[in-house]
Amino acid sequence: MIRDKKCPLMARADFSHPVYQHITAEEAGWQYLNFQARKLFQGEKWTGHTGESEMLIVLMGGNFSVQSESGNWETKNGRKDVFSGLPHALYLPPSTSFVLTAESMVLDIATGWCPASLLFPPCFITPDDVVKMGIEFRGGDNASRQINRILPPGSACQRLVAVEVYTPSGNWSSFPAHKHDERKTDPVTGILLEADLEEIYFYKTEKPQGFALQKVYTDDRTLDEIAEAHDGDVVLVPEGYHPVIAGHGYNVYYLNFLAGSDQSLAASDDPDHKWIYGTWKGMDPRLPVVTPEMNK
Repeated sequence: MIRDKKCPLMARADFSHPVYQHITAEEAGWQYLNFQARKLFQGEKWTGHTGESEMLIVLMGGNFSVQSESGNWETKNGRKDVFSGLPHALYLPPSTSFVLTAESMVLDIATGWCPASLLFPPCFITPDDVVKMGIEFRGGDNASRQINRILPPGSACQRLVAVEVYTPSGNWSSFPAHKHDERKTDPVTGILLEADLEEIYFYKTEKPQGFALQKVYTDDRTLDEIAEAHDGDVVLVPEGYHPVIAGHGYNVYYLNFLAGSDQSLAASDDPDHKWIYGTWKGMDPRLPVVTPEMNK
């Protein structure tokens, strides 16, 4: 993990190594969430074991095959990169050995994992599955963005949640700002109002010089950081609100991995900005940024 000197919540990509991001929960200073991003060339293999964790492998670009004692899977129409289609992903439960092989000239994958005590079956997620789960256009006006669900709340897993978000050039995202750092339930109904979650933002930019700005702050401003994220960078969100803005001229992608108290996205809005809901006049016509047709 290469921390940014200006922002302790950011890990810079190191593309001089095949594993260009590697963040453990211990390095992040939290309990659950681990992350890795790696590139492999055709025929190269990654031999792994999930240990005591559940794991999700998300295809950033290329094609892969996986062999394991729990099953074998292969992508056939993997996107060239995150701006060229919808994702494939593979969920693996604890105690699973696997061998992943790059089946394209270059393979780019991102992996999130966290401790789990429950066993759920492996699940291979295709672009068609992402469409069935629902591609959402959220917000409005210059806060419009596209959300693709990969491992959403309600999935057959214990803790992990994963979604990917496309923010058109100049737009705000993860806004109005929200947080999920304290578990709260309704005292009458018991309904979960806010989960206590650790979160990773893994960034890709459509142009290599693109960037996004992300602010992470708490109500009392004991945490108040601004990160300038470039392609391959990671921003850690241990607590607090965490809005994003895409640099003008640059479409921005981020993959969110979350893990914590619940397999949920229950969150609380920053009360200063809740008034913005309902003020939008329409959705940004530049959406969708990616469609299932791009995979064909």
